[in-house]
Amino acid sequence: MSAMDGLEETSARAKLVYPLGEAPLGGVTIQAAPGVLWLRMPLPFALKWINLYLLEDGDGWALVDTGVATEETRVLWRALFEGALSGRPITRVICTHMHPDHIGLAGWITRKFACRLWISRLEYVTCRMLVADTGREAPQDGVDFYRAAGWDDDTLDSYRVRFGGFGKAVSRLPDSYRRIGDGEIISIGGEDWRIITGCGHSPEHACLLRLSDGVFISGDQVLPRISSNVSVFPTEPDGDPLSDWIASCRKLLIEVPESSLTLPAHNEPFLGVHHRLHGLIDSHERSLDRLEKRLREQPRRAIDCFGALFARPIGADLIGMASGEALAHLNCLIGQSRAVKTVSGDGVAFYSSP
Repeated sequence: MSAMDGLEETSARAKLVYPLGEAPLGGVTIQAAPGVLWLRMPLPFALKWINLYLLEDGDGWALVDTGVATEETRVLWRALFEGALSGRPITRVICTHMHPDHIGLAGWITRKFACRLWISRLEYVTCRMLVADTGREAPQDGVDFYRAAGWDDDTLDSYRVRFGGFGKAVSRLPDSYRRIGDGEIISIGGEDWRIITGCGHSPEHACLLRLSDGVFISGDQVLPRISSNVSVFPTEPDGDPLSDWIASCRKLLIEVPESSLTLPAHNEPFLGVHHRLHGLIDSHERSLDRLEKRLREQPRRAIDCFGALFARPIGADLIGMASGEALAHLNCLIGQSRAVKTVSGDGVAFYSSP
């Protein structure tokens, strides 16, 4: 999740209501809505839990997201398959997007139940690409990208060591999938769900809206207490994911009813999705304004912009995420003609107000 979480204002969440009370224990299911079960799986990250959802689908369950590929999560799933879900198979695995906490066990579960992975095309293809980096040396493009952001030699060495770790958290992907796309209506257990895609956090993130009552499975596209990471990566150094993210939030304001019970991937299910979307948009726009003000003072590298964006200190564990978010804001300002970029002779990029 976002390194910006420390700047999220209490007022941005003040009007949210959490009607389901306390979250379930790991691997325990509770009813979130008619025909929808909520469960959580542990994560080996700073963010400790992911929410997963089971949707009644005939004699079985359609699963939305899977958890990361760790033995701890597999043990909890095995207990569910042999206990609470006994006799009711997984009919399909629907992944909102390709991050390991969402797709990590998709291959393992689809093979176990001989069912299909349902996912958008860009998420599937991007995941296959990242998994293929496992064991590969860090590319020079990546090293140059982070050097331009202001990283020192020790931090670049750490990047080289960590590169290719994505695939370690993802079980072997299925070699085929069922593509889902924006606006598509899919039937699950006799209920119609509309796919609504967004981007910025990931390439083609899929949310699900139940048409009969507005239950909204938001994945990472809308979270109640934290904001999703929106980053520029070495594969697309000139990308503008923040503009995409803000546009996706505005799209959801139109397509998702304000009355919807929102089932997010992290934190608790909540009411007040429009209020939250406005808060997310406003938070990023304020960050852009703060950053633009800093750039008027003097040219800055990406790593010099952390103070304008993040309330928490940025250490070695967060520098990759923070650099990606800083560059997302800088590229957004460039796209709006509010910043310019120059590159020094040693390959370091400096940003300033035009």
